[in-house]
Amino acid sequence: MVYSSSYIYAKEVIGSSTHFLFKQLAFLIIGSAFAFVVSKTKLAFWYKHIYKFNWIATFLLALTFSPLGINIKGSQRWLSIAGVSIQPGEFVKYTLLFTAVYYFQRFNKYSIEERAKKSLAFIVPLGILIAQPDFGTFTICSVMIAFACFLSDFPRKYFYSIGAVGVVGIGLILVSAPYRVKRLLTFLDPWADPQNSGFQIIQSYLAFANGHFFGQGIGNSTEKLFYLPEAYNDFILSVLGEELGFLGLLVVICLFAAFIYLGFRLALAVQSKVNQQLIACFTFCISLQAFLNMGVVLGLLPTKGLNLPFISYGGSSLIANLIAVGFIFSALNPKSQIEEDDSQVSPKVRTNSNIYTGSYE
Repeated sequence: MVYSSSYIYAKEVIGSSTHFLFKQLAFLIIGSAFAFVVSKTKLAFWYKHIYKFNWIATFLLALTFSPLGINIKGSQRWLSIAGVSIQPGEFVKYTLLFTAVYYFQRFNKYSIEERAKKSLAFIVPLGILIAQPDFGTFTICSVMIAFACFLSDFPRKYFYSIGAVGVVGIGLILVSAPYRVKRLLTFLDPWADPQNSGFQIIQSYLAFANGHFFGQGIGNSTEKLFYLPEAYNDFILSVLGEELGFLGLLVVICLFAAFIYLGFRLALAVQSKVNQQLIACFTFCISLQAFLNMGVVLGLLPTKGLNLPFISYGGSSLIANLIAVGFIFSALNPKSQIEEDDSQVSPKVRTNSNIYTGSYE
């Protein structure tokens, strides 16, 4: 789909129709290699040093404001290192997630001073994401931290009150920027400005309408011919819908639904509570991004720059998501169970431990 949605653009603008195809294949190989290494590394190693990795990722995020940073469409989200573009926010999602599991797992053991000090591991990167600005990644990270907190033994009365304050805060951030308000109004009525703010989502609608049930066939999309912006990235699902139709969309949705089902089922299969939470959180994070992207391209959510995991073009996203899958495999390894706080594993989980037996391979 990356090749099908990009070859015309790549040929006309860059001079090589296979430009994005070969770059994505390179990202796939690199990401798979990282995922393999992570899957063979004991989870306790990452768990023990997760604050260090999170601060490294946060440092890279801060570097986007240095001369190494690249400004694209008014956002400082990318780094250029030795000619290679990196989006640190894609990796921060997972370091924050991992850190959140660690933080809330040990929350009751921390003093008030330690809780405040260690919470900076969340506050600093979230603040940088807002400054870039990258509201989409900020929202995903906030939801993931809340999800990790929900799965922990964090006191529920504090969880719901803090959650309510957080929702109000995100709402205020949303309406504080005029361009975000404009996107929200466009979402409510894209035809109010069909040639400007509403253009992209209307072209997405046209792509799905052209696809009908069976689609126009691979390579036969007309919307990718410089009509639909970000056809090979954020809106690749629109091209997929035009070329493979409703049937193709249904297959993609079913694959992500199966990913969610299997991920949570495997989370119930392990004995360690920490491993449970990590598998559930990584599964939820990838799935959340997928269904948010689907909601945007189908016009069910306001337009935001979120790509479709494993399908959209993008090296940082693909590598980060593959590493997340590597962590899931590592968490399944019987030799990689984190014993800390194992006494808190619920009887229900122990009862369901026969779901997964033997080596994770």
